[in-house]
Amino acid sequence: MQKRTASLVLLTLLLGVVVGCASRTKDEQIQKDIQTKAATDAETKDSDVAVASKQGKVTLSGKVKTPAAQQKLEQIARDEPGTAGVDDQTSIQPEATQAALPPPPPPPPVEKPKPQPIVVPAGTALTVRVGQALGSKTSQTGQTFLATLAQPVTVGGRTAIPGGATVSGTVMNAKAKGKFKGEGELSLALMSVTVKGKTYSIQTSPLDSTVKGKGKRTAATAGGGAAGGALIGGIAGGGKGAGIGALVGAGAGLVGGAMSGNKQVEIPAESALTFQLSAPLTLPPGQ
Repeated sequence: MQKRTASLVLLTLLLGVVVGCASRTKDEQIQKDIQTKAATDAETKDSDVAVASKQGKVTLSGKVKTPAAQQKLEQIARDEPGTAGVDDQTSIQPEATQAALPPPPPPPPVEKPKPQPIVVPAGTALTVRVGQALGSKTSQTGQTFLATLAQPVTVGGRTAIPGGATVSGTVMNAKAKGKFKGEGELSLALMSVTVKGKTYSIQTSPLDSTVKGKGKRTAATAGGGAAGGALIGGIAGGGKGAGIGALVGAGAGLVGGAMSGNKQVEIPAESALTFQLSAPLTLPPGQ
């Protein structure tokens, strides 16, 4: 009786060993098959995972790069013959999650403020030095003359027109005084200014001067509101520089005879005349 019992126990132990070996062999095969399939699949081949199987229950651990790879790996394990269940403990790599997201849109470009043009307002005084002698007797209506800007023009603290800029003008009216009657007349206006090689049209109020009667002189602006501008030089010594800075009065340069006894209106070369803009002048930025 004791021998039979011992034999039965021995047989049971042997059977357990055989079953255990067979189960272990089956788990190892499941692990191997899952790892092989995961290594060859396009979505899971770059995953860093470990596969364990115990009595058919598969445990997946490690890291995968994308959610799609995680789902595919779990599906491979579930489809493996002999699998009794799957415990997916894998995690998605943070950098892979970030890479899977669409890149953020680039920030909108910062627009630099566009330079604004320089506007020289109407009423601005332009003091110029004429480059030639002008007169009611010697000049012709429609004749052009050149001058240079005696003083720079500034707007908002910036130089809009530098001193020395070339200015072009026109004789609007020139009429010599007759021997016995009539009057000497001379009217001038500026037409353009050249800044950094570019010429811009300008409009100024005309400067008018008239000599009447026995050498008497009157002077007025185009509107007739101001008279009697100051006259300096040209009386003594004569010469080219005699009339520099000569004709300024009432906010605008006034043209008049250089000598009180002369019956003609005369403006010596290099005389300084002040005109006023009658319309604003717009210059491009950077002048």
